[in-house]
This record gives sequence, C-alpha cells and structure tokens, in this order.
Amino acid sequence: MTPELAARVEQVRLEFGDMCFACGRRNDVGLHIDDFTWDGTTVTGSFDPRAGYQGAGDVLHGGVAATALDEISVWAGILGEGVLTVTGKIELRFRAALTVHDRITAGARVEDRSGRRLRIAGWLRIADRLAVESSGLFLVTREMHEL
Repeated sequence: MTPELAARVEQVRLEFGDMCFACGRRNDVGLHIDDFTWDGTTVTGSFDPRAGYQGAGDVLHGGVAATALDEISVWAGILGEGVLTVTGKIELRFRAALTVHDRITAGARVEDRSGRRLRIAGWLRIADRLAVESSGLFLVTREMHEL
C-alpha cells in the first residue's frame, strides 16, 4: 500500500472508529479486509477467512462473501469518487466455491455515476480464479471531503 493510500484508508478508519465488521482492525470477529491497492480505477483488498465463517463443511458462507463484496464496493466509492455510500441493491453470481482456508482477494470499480447513484462491479478471487462477481447500486450518503 502506498503511503498516500495508507493515509486515506487510515483517515476513514479513524473517522468511523475502526470497528467495521468488514474492514475494521479493532473488530475481533470481523473479516479484517486490508492490504488495499488502488490503481486509479480499481480497488483491491484481501482477507483470510476464519473457520467461524463457514457454511457447509469448510465452504465460506455465502453471506460472508456478500459482505466482502459489499465492503470492497463501498471502498471503490470512497477511493474512486470521494464519497461514502450505502447499498441500494447488490446482486451476486457465484462461480466457484470459496473455502475458509483460502486467502481471498476482493476488488471493485465504479462503472457509472449519476448524481448520488453509483453502479459498482466487484469480484472475489482465489489467486487467479474468479469465484464470485457482484453488481450493485450504491447511494451516496456523504462526501469524503466533509471528514
């Protein structure tokens, strides 16, 4: 993570208490999505699921995958458009099973913005294998320059 990106991520975490279930470092049961990258279009982050996030057997629960995609999509709005959003609608397509033993990389990019509506596409990967895709409508609640 570049120093500039680290400072932006830290600013957001400090503003909101760093207890976010998905990206907060202080949330003991959270996903701890971190290691963010930003290439000017796409944000990525990664996490290592815990055994407690499993569904059947060692398969990652679909709700945890949805949470990770929701979170990385919000970060795409923060870094790409300078806005904080909430989810209006999100659709997922599961292509391959994720397990609680996998290091998962999440990514997202803003595909379109119309006023306070953002269309954001996301994905979860294990190494180079696409596992889950998302498409969502996210609604702006706050401009980040207000922080």
